[in-house]
Amino acid sequence: MAASSAPTVDAFTALALSSPRRWRTLRFTVTSRREGRTDTAVRAWLRRPGDLRVETLDGRVLNRQRSAHTSLPDDDPMYQDYRWVAMLNPRELGVAIDQGFPVGSTPVEHHGLAEVVHHGRRAWQAELVPGEHYDPRCSCCPLLFSRISEDIEADMGVEPVRAREPGLRYADAHRVRLDVGTGVCVYTEELGGSFAGRGHDLTIEAVDEPMPHPLFD
Repeated sequence: MAASSAPTVDAFTALALSSPRRWRTLRFTVTSRREGRTDTAVRAWLRRPGDLRVETLDGRVLNRQRSAHTSLPDDDPMYQDYRWVAMLNPRELGVAIDQGFPVGSTPVEHHGLAEVVHHGRRAWQAELVPGEHYDPRCSCCPLLFSRISEDIEADMGVEPVRAREPGLRYADAHRVRLDVGTGVCVYTEELGGSFAGRGHDLTIEAVDEPMPHPLFD
């Protein structure tokens, strides 16, 4: 996949924060890759602020919800865990969410910035390394699994993965793609480490198409 131009760090950061302003409805498929295997993909319809439908690719309904409560004003409805929320609004890549971090803290280091094409759409790609101010939406299911996210878990009294797997090696970096049109995090991949290749791959099928109420009932 050839790169055509490189965004700046500031532009990449701004895009990571922009999802709430860029779209109202989204139809997409997403596949998760976990520990060297590929999980079954699902298709979703999401209508902000709180309507969600998730199906298998052959049409079996897995989840339907209307106007679900969210704990942050810009949160989208959750499916399975908060990684889903962070994927749709990847603000953890652009700003420290926790009020205890310094204003303007940069949560990640950016390497290899490039513009690429992801399933037919413009995307910005970078290899990200979490810094000390990386503050995931939920540390148990971060976009960038790392020593930093594990330290947060440990500080909360939760047993981190490294305690269960003493030989654990964290990724050297995470390849991340943000869709330029929507700000959605459409791709993650751990580079190196014990879980090399783990991440997700999201294909945007439609943006801001009408979605009738019965989809979510």
